[in-house]
Amino acid sequence: MTAYKPKLHETVEDTATRKVGRVMGFEGPYVQLRPLGGGVEWDAKPETLKPVTVSDGLSAAVAAANARSRGELP
Repeated sequence: MTAYKPKLHETVEDTATRKVGRVMGFEGPYVQLRPLGGGVEWDAKPETLKPVTVSDGLSAAVAAANARSRGELP
């Protein structure tokens, strides 16, 4: 089985943190992800990433926007 290799700007789930983010870059052995609603990037191991469907990505983005409107996110 070949390892999943995300592409730049692809939406993925980091199964280690259970967060969905957009691939912003690659640094050493890590993939840099940014939350869909914006915010601080985090480093993820490529082996913990999996692609998300368009509807799952949209759901995560709407959830982030709702949390921001409630003041839960900066």
